[in-house]
Amino acid sequence: MDYETFTVEKRGAADWLTLNRPEVLNAISLQMVHELSDYFGKLFHDRETHVVVLRGAGKAFCAGLDIKERSENREQIPFAGGFGFQGYLADVYLRMRRCPQPIISLVHGAACGGGFSFVLASDIRIAGESAKMNAAFIKLGLSACDMGCSYFLPRLVGTSVASELMLTGRFIHAPRALATGLVSEVVPDEQLEAVGQTYVDDLLAASPMGLRMTKEGLNLAIDAPSLEAAMAIENRNQLMTSASPNFREGMQAFLEKRKPDYVPE
Repeated sequence: MDYETFTVEKRGAADWLTLNRPEVLNAISLQMVHELSDYFGKLFHDRETHVVVLRGAGKAFCAGLDIKERSENREQIPFAGGFGFQGYLADVYLRMRRCPQPIISLVHGAACGGGFSFVLASDIRIAGESAKMNAAFIKLGLSACDMGCSYFLPRLVGTSVASELMLTGRFIHAPRALATGLVSEVVPDEQLEAVGQTYVDDLLAASPMGLRMTKEGLNLAIDAPSLEAAMAIENRNQLMTSASPNFREGMQAFLEKRKPDYVPE
């Protein structure tokens, strides 16, 4: 599928996905939902792509839903869990979490509403100094519990800060996002790509299976009902990864003090 609302640049085993509607601050259109759903859905069975970097072109990361388009086009999607467009867009965030590849978001400028949820659904978040994010849904007469925000945000920043941001719709800017643990690092906007590449390099230093199963195991452990349940997931993952030839290569490389040469898995 040829994508028109974003570009995908393949840099080895990493995809650099750039939302590309800068004239409307990369607002989410129906076509963008079609295309993101296709892209993240296909990643589930993609053995060549190990990491995804998500960013926005122009002045902002993503301003959220394209309100103008939605007000002019009330087309309903017939296959979206019975929820029309609501369910159709929500499925994109589910596909982001289900795909085995870690997702790094490089955030500059505004990340609002559904754009904020793109950030929240990622695995690693790096903010430019200009970044500002909010749960904009409540500003439109809607509930702030939308597009996974009520699930992701309290797990990242705690219930108190999440309640403040969701009930008020206030922006959280880069310094406070770092202080609350919402992002891992704040850097000058012009350094986002270079810093993002360092994270890509570190992720690609892991074995393909180890990387995939760490994302899966972490996501399952966050919701695990007990320590025993989390450890059962860990034990299963370690037995599976230890059966791979890449485990033997990783051990040998460690002993020989060299970079491991992992094979595809």
